[in-house]
Amino acid sequence: MNPIDLLIVAVVCGAFAWSMARYAPKAVPGIGLAAQGVLGVYTGLMVRDISFTALGSHWPIVIAVALSTLVLSVAGGALLGLHRDITPLTGGLALVAGGSAGLVAIARELGGDDRVVAAVQYLRVALITAAMPVVATAFYHSTPSHTAEIAEKSSLPWYFTLPLIAAIVAVGAVAGRRLPGGGLIGPMVITIGLEFAGLANGLAVPMVLFQAGIVLIVLQTVLALDRESLRAIRRILPGAFALIMVLNVAAAGLGVVLAHSAGLSMLDGYLATSPGGVYAVLGTAAGSGSNVTFVMASQVIRVVLMLVAAPFVAKMFIRFTPRSAAAVPVHRELVPVTA
Repeated sequence: MNPIDLLIVAVVCGAFAWSMARYAPKAVPGIGLAAQGVLGVYTGLMVRDISFTALGSHWPIVIAVALSTLVLSVAGGALLGLHRDITPLTGGLALVAGGSAGLVAIARELGGDDRVVAAVQYLRVALITAAMPVVATAFYHSTPSHTAEIAEKSSLPWYFTLPLIAAIVAVGAVAGRRLPGGGLIGPMVITIGLEFAGLANGLAVPMVLFQAGIVLIVLQTVLALDRESLRAIRRILPGAFALIMVLNVAAAGLGVVLAHSAGLSMLDGYLATSPGGVYAVLGTAAGSGSNVTFVMASQVIRVVLMLVAAPFVAKMFIRFTPRSAAAVPVHRELVPVTA
């Protein structure tokens, strides 16, 4: 099951859980932190898909494009944050273009509203993923492709894999406890370090564990919904839709710049800079004969950069947002800011 299908299943399950919410506990201690850690390890392992050979001397422009995407998405989020129903901080996190599940997992801890962030992030992924084959076919004359499946590459048996993941999650959570979102960022950074040091060979997060982590995060978010928050989310979605489309067009423009700078085809440039749906990008690239290694490396750099930058984006909004805008009454912010 690919991440898009998984999100749909998780939202459907969440809707059922929401209808039964009065019979369910509000929170299970440690579950959210464990889910964050699993997503952190999974994201950290994605760096093995970065081919520095494929990037060659073009890695500076790839990083520059990823940073430009971050700036554009944060600017769009700031515009979304002008809506009366949400704070600028929540708007900023909602449009950060990468790692949607991870951002939802740490949104509340960063001071944002995880419900708004979830709605806008999953809308971003769904819209850009749906538009990708249409754009690739209509503008770049790509042949329609099959969907790539996520393959588990672990050569380690489960009785080594699970304790190792648990250790990384525990150590990462302790090491990152002073940082906002440390439950995800800590394990992710440790995993990236192990991967680059060659100590994570054969390690992979079992797909069932990864899927359980996403489902738990979505369930926790959906269970926090109420009718007032649903009405507020409905009011902001038209603006979010427009900003997502603008972000997609701007990213395509960055793809043109990347293609010219790195000597790629226009389709490769578009896929390398598409701000959503990493595995949909991989499927399109593989099915169209594109430079898969370059595209995947660019996409992984974007996702990791966005997740690492999220706490700093939150601090920036808190620091530079005028007090009159930051001090939004509780009834205007869907989830009160927690310590």
